[in-house]
Amino acid sequence: MDSRELGLVVAQQLLDVDDLHYGLWDESLELTLANVPIAQQRYTELLLSALPGAAPGPVRVLDVGCGTGNLIAHLLERGYLADGVSPSPGLTRLARKRLERIAGSTARIFECKFEDLPVDSLEHRYDVVLFGESFQYIELESALQLLPRLLKPGAQLVICDFFKTEHHGDGQPGDRTFGGGHAWRAFNERMRSAPFALERDEDITLRVSPNVELVNQVLEQRLMPAAGTLGEYFASNYPKLAWVFGRLFRKKLAKLRRKYFSGHRTAATFERYKTYHLLVYRFRP
Repeated sequence: MDSRELGLVVAQQLLDVDDLHYGLWDESLELTLANVPIAQQRYTELLLSALPGAAPGPVRVLDVGCGTGNLIAHLLERGYLADGVSPSPGLTRLARKRLERIAGSTARIFECKFEDLPVDSLEHRYDVVLFGESFQYIELESALQLLPRLLKPGAQLVICDFFKTEHHGDGQPGDRTFGGGHAWRAFNERMRSAPFALERDEDITLRVSPNVELVNQVLEQRLMPAAGTLGEYFASNYPKLAWVFGRLFRKKLAKLRRKYFSGHRTAATFERYKTYHLLVYRFRP
């Protein structure tokens, strides 16, 4: 289990949620940990709103980065056919376990990176390929090479994710506090020359950025006190082990402190360096 997978699984367990993506917030929903499942369901409903409705035959969706399989379960319940992609063994187990409970489910979870999909057996299989907070992890050119082989002519590409703004790399105190994401301007330039026609572009940055304040709340009110208590316990009872641990992970711990406890990781910083969009494209080969 790598550090990113560990972080996702721990977040799911701490917050007792089914999804591993951000939630959507507005003035009608109080920003509290108790409301995280509601905010995440709003995100899921936004994704579902981007999908085609009734068609002559079943609509088949590929959920890339399917996490615990919660979105696939929603899709199946609404009459879609759906498969998932997950490079994480731990999350794949959770997804398969969830989908086994759905009667008649034929959903497949491909345990691999998107770039390693068995494309030869999936040629033009999907009506929709959907990336919910997973597109940032995939090299753009690799995605644009594979998508035309996976999608049927006239099918949809749905991306809901954040991108780097023009402020990325400006050297200000909050710069690079948030990693990941393709450069927004470069992404749009490249997509204009790709066989995809943009049909919907919804900027949801201001509805996503409040999640940062909740993450800070969890770190400061839950994880930090727990970590401090454990540190004191090991220092008192196992001083040699605590010293060795401190030496081995000194740089890693210092990096985590700078990233999460510098005071720069705020909603305003997120809004400066990231732009979060729901994008719907039509595949025009």
